[in-house]
Amino acid sequence: MVMHQLWMGVNGGLNMITRRKETAGVAPPRPRKENIWKSDGLVLVSRVQSSGDVFQDVAKAVDFLGGMGRLVEQGDEVTLVPNFNSDDPFPATSDLTFVRAVMDVVRGAGASRVILATSSGLPWLPTSETVRKLGVLSLAREMGVELVLLDEDEFYDVPVHGKYLRIVSIPRTIYQSKKLIYLPCMKTHQLAKFTMSIKLPMTFPHPVDRGRIHTTGLERNFPEISLAIQPDLIIMDGRKAFVTGGPDRGTLVEPGMIMASGDMVAIDVEGLNILQKYQADNKLDTNVWHLPPILLASSHSLGVHNKNEYRVVESDAQSPT
Repeated sequence: MVMHQLWMGVNGGLNMITRRKETAGVAPPRPRKENIWKSDGLVLVSRVQSSGDVFQDVAKAVDFLGGMGRLVEQGDEVTLVPNFNSDDPFPATSDLTFVRAVMDVVRGAGASRVILATSSGLPWLPTSETVRKLGVLSLAREMGVELVLLDEDEFYDVPVHGKYLRIVSIPRTIYQSKKLIYLPCMKTHQLAKFTMSIKLPMTFPHPVDRGRIHTTGLERNFPEISLAIQPDLIIMDGRKAFVTGGPDRGTLVEPGMIMASGDMVAIDVEGLNILQKYQADNKLDTNVWHLPPILLASSHSLGVHNKNEYRVVESDAQSPT
């Protein structure tokens, strides 16, 4: 029943959109950048146990990778992509205290312009109403950051020639971003098994295109959006999580974890390992490396291929410098 209601909501969201806006043109995939968050040739994933001081924990998670100064320089423009999929509270959506902490860390590293870019899931469109209900408008004004509603942006059509997706529409703001940081939540998903960093780019395509991605096989399709563009850094809020249901509601647990990495596959695998420990009645009762989104993202070299290619840095470890 719940999944049926979610799917009806998707269709309802699509019914609000009669056509795509004229595109900003065709653009090639953004060149892939080298992952700068490594030590001794291994990708790093940091895990910080929550102390109650979110700013301190976010800063520590990035410090364990080498520090925000590795990415952000004085005067930089940084685009943050949180999860404001619905108007439900954290962990259905990004916690505003967490988003504020990331903004502070980014600015502390020298960023002079911070852009908050987001789009709601199809059942909760328009995004303007969702961010109003969540208090995001007030946060953006208070912090002096630019809020971009991606469903209202112009879109580039990016040929990706994937196994399932041929062309992906990417908002101009995202495509032209200078430094791009993803801020996913940690949770299960009724239609896609899980949603973390690999699925966060589902917020990018034009809503009409997102509808097609849903109807032609969400779980197999969404990893290939990242063939168009990848993040420079991921900071995942796993202080709370869903281990059943999702994306908007489910069985709530509190792993008390904040994680960071430059690798979507590695950080999602570690997040899935955490969710599996709760042994809930969900669709994650398998080797996480065998889950279709992990397999597909890895096959496209959007992240690591196995556990031997990355190293976990725990909250009681020393920062690798």
